[in-house]
Amino acid sequence: MADNVDFELVSPERLLLSVAVEMVVVPGAEGDFGVLAGHAPMITGVRTGVISTYDGGRVDRRIFVAGGFAEVTPERCTVLAEEAVLLDDADRAAAEARLKAVEDELSLADTDDERNAAEARLEIATALLAAIDAAPQG
Repeated sequence: MADNVDFELVSPERLLLSVAVEMVVVPGAEGDFGVLAGHAPMITGVRTGVISTYDGGRVDRRIFVAGGFAEVTPERCTVLAEEAVLLDDADRAAAEARLKAVEDELSLADTDDERNAAEARLEIATALLAAIDAAPQG
């Protein structure tokens, strides 16, 4: 399939996704970038955001990622994500509970290190909830 690019998404726990897609859009460290078959090779950081895969000119899959790295070749795009959640499978109640727990943790932080770590987790939890809310309802 010369018109497709192989997309792999790997989390610390496992290979989450390995599919051929028309295009994948990744939240890169310096801005979103799209990958089509034949893309120039590159390696870049991935920021917290949503990866979208396309088939038939339409978004067919949305995945929340919290940081990582992407490697692109002319045939493949591999994302090594620190955390990844398929938005079709996301549980809003669990995301709300996670946000509340992190807010509580932040309010109890005694040191700058604890506060900084909690603030980083708060940013991710907030972004996940926003991504769930922005996902189209099927």
